[in-house]
Amino acid sequence: MGNKMWKAGLAVPACLAVLSACGNDQTEGANENSMEDELVIYSTHAEDMIEMVANAFEEETGVEVTYINLMGELAERVEAEMDNPQADIMFGGASNLFMDLKEKGAFTPTEPVWGESMDPMFKDEDGYWYGTIQTPVSLFYNTDMLSEDELPSDWSDLADDQYEDLLIFRNALSSSARVMYASLLQQYDQQGNLEEGWAFLNDLDANTKAYFDSGTLQMQAIGRQEAAISFSTMNHVLDNQINHDLPIEIIDLESGFPVITDAIAMIDGAPNPNAAEAFLEFAGSAEIQGMLAQEFNRMPTNEEALSLSPDWMQDITFNVMDVDWDHLAEHQADWMQTWDTDVKDSEKDVE
Repeated sequence: MGNKMWKAGLAVPACLAVLSACGNDQTEGANENSMEDELVIYSTHAEDMIEMVANAFEEETGVEVTYINLMGELAERVEAEMDNPQADIMFGGASNLFMDLKEKGAFTPTEPVWGESMDPMFKDEDGYWYGTIQTPVSLFYNTDMLSEDELPSDWSDLADDQYEDLLIFRNALSSSARVMYASLLQQYDQQGNLEEGWAFLNDLDANTKAYFDSGTLQMQAIGRQEAAISFSTMNHVLDNQINHDLPIEIIDLESGFPVITDAIAMIDGAPNPNAAEAFLEFAGSAEIQGMLAQEFNRMPTNEEALSLSPDWMQDITFNVMDVDWDHLAEHQADWMQTWDTDVKDSEKDVE
């Protein structure tokens, strides 16, 4: 399982610029292009986060924003409405979802100024989608339940008998969980051992005590010592560690963590195209990415935003799992359908 090291490389963070700084020539140019007075966003981001961005955009432009959080149904909703789009922007979700929807014709290309200097790994080469957030999916544990010498050295260790009933995870409603399970399966598929991968996921299910709809309930269960180990997005782990005093730590793994690129795209046939372009320009700006880094511990893709981000983003290092995102886009839906119906024990579901 190949991997590389993640390390932020910019200097000490500066203070976050006031949001009015986002009122630059880019947004003003969109205003001059007869911007519509409303905008509809479909998103998977947490409601408080999308609300903060939406409110800032409304204040900046006067455009009234309606946002709908669709969780695990985002891609399906956008695809279902392709003949009669009801939304303007798809904001959030892993890049493999955007790759799949691009091929189906769901998006229209855009050219945000901040996308010009972006690392190619974070954007579509034809401009159909752009990453705004890097989201590592990390394994973590309750430090009151396990010692360091009891920790797994890699994901494959979680199938060992010693971890029976010590694991809780999210179910397939979670986009990060879908990416995590599919990425683990892909590691075996890349080596020509797909059946061995399914065997691993079956063993992992046998050791899993419960599957949660809610990330909040998942963290509460770890805090109550109902289980010792789980996975979640790194920002969610750090938020609960720092702001809720949970005794949890991230586990370093040999094959690393998949790093999801949470993306944004303008929906083809958007009812409010000018407002959509303006929002896309706004949401990916260094100021907004820096704001989300400070307020929600979300890692930016915009290098300028790293200088506006918390200190830990400058210092943290971890192995990055080698994921073929194009391949994942092609196979994830089928794999997760099989996992949900043939692998996961539905009696372990916690709603």
